[in-house]
Amino acid sequence: MKRKAILVVLTCAAILIGSPQARSSGFLIYEHGAAAMGMAGAFVSVANDPSAIFHNPAGIAWLEGTHINFGTTLIRPVASLSLPNWPDPTYRTVDQENQLFYPPSFYITNKFSDRITAGFGFFVPFGLGVAWPEDYPLQYISIKDDMKTFIFNPTVAVKLSDNVSFGFGVSYIHATLFFKLVEHQIVDIGPQVGLPVAVNTTLEIPVELDASGSAFGLNAGLLYKGEQFSLGFNWRGGYKMKFDGDLALGTAKVTIPAPYNQFIPASLVAGSIPSGGSASIPEFNFPHILGVGASFNLTEALLWSVDVHYTLWSSYDEFTVEVEVPGFADKHVEENWEDSFLFRTGFQYSASESLALRGGFFYDQTPQPAEFMDPILPDADRIGFTVGIGYRSGNFVLDVAYQYEPFKDRTSPNRYIFAIPGGNLGEGTYSTTAHLFGVSLGFDL
Repeated sequence: MKRKAILVVLTCAAILIGSPQARSSGFLIYEHGAAAMGMAGAFVSVANDPSAIFHNPAGIAWLEGTHINFGTTLIRPVASLSLPNWPDPTYRTVDQENQLFYPPSFYITNKFSDRITAGFGFFVPFGLGVAWPEDYPLQYISIKDDMKTFIFNPTVAVKLSDNVSFGFGVSYIHATLFFKLVEHQIVDIGPQVGLPVAVNTTLEIPVELDASGSAFGLNAGLLYKGEQFSLGFNWRGGYKMKFDGDLALGTAKVTIPAPYNQFIPASLVAGSIPSGGSASIPEFNFPHILGVGASFNLTEALLWSVDVHYTLWSSYDEFTVEVEVPGFADKHVEENWEDSFLFRTGFQYSASESLALRGGFFYDQTPQPAEFMDPILPDADRIGFTVGIGYRSGNFVLDVAYQYEPFKDRTSPNRYIFAIPGGNLGEGTYSTTAHLFGVSLGFDL
């Protein structure tokens, strides 16, 4: 591994801009509103509470008066990495560190006339957080990352007729990123200490990156509501973002080969390493998200909904990372993700005017080629099962939901950083499950 390793990793880190292991395909979080989550997110044609600002903005046109809704989703990923080729049996199985994520959401809507309703939404739809043990073998790719996007989304919806509405929104997006790894280098310090021979010295340099960026985006939706059948369309536009940040380099662990280690102080080499600099990702493309859904009133009390989502992940094909640190060059990296489908179905049974019971199922197709998997984002196909309850008392609404999400086991070469003749020591299989608990509180004014 050479100096380019850190640049590859920083570029990979960009895919995380926006949360947690428990996410929709890639790095998309779809759980924004516990009522929708209880129905496995099959909400494009339902869109009957303020979280419609995220799921289908046309839905707020049917909300009377003023509505406030806020909540969070607690996300608990459980993941492990099997490294069967690793020579030390201690590290052939590595468990991810315990973490709990809680992306928030807030929505408010107000009906200004018979046909016009406006609203505002705040949510965190893209992101990831992963933490591995400090000394595990793939520390040179990633130890810890914590990325979030915060979307502020004012929205307007108009009833075009008694059965059709249209919604449109503009978003301001702010993103933050923290990333930690160990940079591995082999450098010749012979010239540095005045020796005419090569002294190939190993450096292990702790690296931390703090970065942020901002952008604007658009979203729109269309909704048809009939007596027994509803049909909805939702589009959340992609956008480009630039990230700028500070790159901090810690004290290096220096290994000087014998016999030179007897008279060359390691501190001399460590002291020559810069303390840091800056890094930027000039352009990162977040994907367009398309959704279509249909729902059916099977009985007066039982609602069934079906959604199909298509995410244009092919926009995430390559990046250039610019690093302003002496001795490091810019790096261009290809990722070549593919567009992917997500299928959702859910139901709601209104047991009474106060109580609603929900459940659902989804299948989520990963957009990530196996050759580009690594500890930063070990994505895979997954399924999900959801249950939920809604309770209303007067103008107060409480929704809770639980989601269990098992991922398909998947093997990756982990960027071949430990490839040797005849094998790849770093090849590993990722096993992941996630538990999500959502809660939302609503008030009708």
